[in-house]
Amino acid sequence: MRVIAGTARSLPLKTPKGDDTRPTTDRIKETLFNMLQPYIPGAIFVDCFSGSGGIGIEALSRGARHAYFIEKEKEPLACIRDNLAFTHLADKATVLARDVSVSLYEISEKAADVIFMDPPYDEHLEEQVLKKLSEMHYVDEETLIVVEASLHTDFDYLDALGFMIMKEKRYKTNKHVFIRKRG
Repeated sequence: MRVIAGTARSLPLKTPKGDDTRPTTDRIKETLFNMLQPYIPGAIFVDCFSGSGGIGIEALSRGARHAYFIEKEKEPLACIRDNLAFTHLADKATVLARDVSVSLYEISEKAADVIFMDPPYDEHLEEQVLKKLSEMHYVDEETLIVVEASLHTDFDYLDALGFMIMKEKRYKTNKHVFIRKRG
């Protein structure tokens, strides 16, 4: 896994050992950031269930102003910190080493521009996090939320939370769902 573009372009990133995390492949990450690029320069970026931190680091490398990395597991946290130091992006990052449901309350921004989450598949964690995000002061109609999920994950509850799907990009084994708060 590597940084694809920006100030840290081509730098390799550490990933946790084992199967507990699923780093987003370079190819999917490149497709994702091609779609996100208009939102990244100067953005406040939140990377939930960060794993190795590859998505948030890519955002910083491409010009995000600040990124929050939310991860509770010890080995992935070490990878995030090592990767931020190696890419010289640590001064633009805040690492929140707690559960996502707690960490979301620790973000002190007026507004978040992009919130990305890649929770463990098929545990319905995206629904729990989206419920919390619907209550956060920094999530408004301009905030873009991107959820990486399995192909069969259903988002039929979004309307009740005040969200709507803007776009969906499907891959062989997963999808990215682009969500915004209703105006």
